[in-house]
Amino acid sequence: EELQQVVDLAHTSNAAFLDTAERYGSHMKTAFGLGYHETEELSAVLLDKAVAVHGQSERPAIIATKFTPTPWRTTVQSVVDACEASRQSLGVDQIDLYQIHMPDIVKPFRFLGQDETFDKVYWDGIAECYHRGLVKNVGVCNYGPTLLAQCQEHLDMRGVPLASNQIGYSLLGRHNGSQQTLDYCRDNGIDVLAFYPFAMGLLTGKYSTKNADTVAAASKLSGIEKSLRNSKKSRLEMTDLMRYAKGDGKDIPEGGITPLLSVMERVAEERQKTVAQVALNYIICKGAIPIPGVRSVAQLQDNLGAMGWRLTEDEVTMLELEADKLGFGFDGAGFKRTSEKFVGYGVEKFSLT
Repeated sequence: EELQQVVDLAHTSNAAFLDTAERYGSHMKTAFGLGYHETEELSAVLLDKAVAVHGQSERPAIIATKFTPTPWRTTVQSVVDACEASRQSLGVDQIDLYQIHMPDIVKPFRFLGQDETFDKVYWDGIAECYHRGLVKNVGVCNYGPTLLAQCQEHLDMRGVPLASNQIGYSLLGRHNGSQQTLDYCRDNGIDVLAFYPFAMGLLTGKYSTKNADTVAAASKLSGIEKSLRNSKKSRLEMTDLMRYAKGDGKDIPEGGITPLLSVMERVAEERQKTVAQVALNYIICKGAIPIPGVRSVAQLQDNLGAMGWRLTEDEVTMLELEADKLGFGFDGAGFKRTSEKFVGYGVEKFSLT
């Protein structure tokens, strides 16, 4: 089982950071709010096997999961109960990092005027989890500077430090408030965890012109895998990614991200690194922690090669200038978006402001 091999290597390399969430399941289950705790349980099984075979590592795995704001969760106790359920699913005494998955935007009855938000209740909830010893650190996801300032002040009154904020951030994803949010976090002692550091694979060159046709054909053959262990990108996601890769002549100029990839390839060749390693190292240089998804041992080995060196300031500037010349940023693909969530009854949007 390749996923087990991936976790084994991460564990023995002292580089195991498992970021999951209570609501993560397969594609369709996650989209419709089903499959709660499936990936938490899978993560626990894989990590337990790694420890059983290889023994404890010098740096034990860091396990992070997330609380999901929902209309029926309106009390501090609802957060504590969810945290306890995640702790049991993960099989740990304490969760290393417990995060609020997003601002309280899921409001199915907004059209009836029922749009009260419970963000402060959730902040009190994660603070209670912290004081009860259920979690070691607390964080948030998809918060912009305004909400971050309110959250940090609120937690400070409870004697709880805000450890992290997880946002979409990459060389292609610095717009829509992402860069301003990173700057705010850096100035206020909040670590930024950057999801979509490869812009869902675009910044690895996987969907470049020379590879796109092969990848697209393979996608049509495989379809949407139901298994958590073999999950692939959906056709809708592939359609959007190909649009970024090749351009559509409308929102995205013909050629897509090819000009940026050409510069990244040149930097990679000069540095004797891969394009993917350049993409990850760029994020590290910007002061954030990239959290790339990994599905194979080869991918993990490549990701590990992004550590132990740094791009120069001139290289960072050159990459940013080339990315800016494209005239567009990465906003996600399919139902996986950087500033909106598909929540079963429709789409709810938020902004990093």
